[in-house]
Amino acid sequence: MKTTKLTVLAIAASAAISWMSAVRADDVSPADAVWAENMAVTKCQWCHGPQGHSNGTIYPQLAGQKAWYIVEQLHAFKDQSRADPYARGIMWGMAAQLTDTQINALADYFSKQTPFGGQPVPFQDAAAVSHGKSVYSEGVAAAGVAPCSACHQDDARGNDQFPRLAGQHASYLLKQLRAFHSGAREQAVMNGIVGPLQEPDMKAVAAYLESLH
Repeated sequence: MKTTKLTVLAIAASAAISWMSAVRADDVSPADAVWAENMAVTKCQWCHGPQGHSNGTIYPQLAGQKAWYIVEQLHAFKDQSRADPYARGIMWGMAAQLTDTQINALADYFSKQTPFGGQPVPFQDAAAVSHGKSVYSEGVAAAGVAPCSACHQDDARGNDQFPRLAGQHASYLLKQLRAFHSGAREQAVMNGIVGPLQEPDMKAVAAYLESLH
């Protein structure tokens, strides 16, 4: 059966409680905002870069990411429900001591940082980027793979249910796609959508999303 945008959205809605929930960062006090900025500068930036502009391609860009998504992922690291290798090796320990208030403050801080824009990504394969754009916008009909844009928006900036992907490092995105594909990162919607994707398609869509930097 042909996969349509409405099909994808219906599947996503049915799994909303498991991932795309209504988690949001609460109002952040001035004192908590100061704490979050200090935490970002003294600790988070060692991997995620200044203001969340990561220079290390294995670490995600956090600048401009949706606050609700950062909140949800930090809770998943803290309760160890997100168990892919980098989560276990790095983020479980980092999130273990964070309070709900601190998690909200960090999410608020990073969501308000301006993502880099209009800067070309060097050494990209134009053919791969073009193929990735097709996968992102149209899916892979022969394999029953839905278009990513059905959820993450045409510009890949996400919304109040789906995280921002635009400008994310290709290496990080590929790592996550492989984790969803193998089941190492458990999430019903993404496991199902990424499962039929082949490695070349995953590399291409990651390259395309990075090109939206």
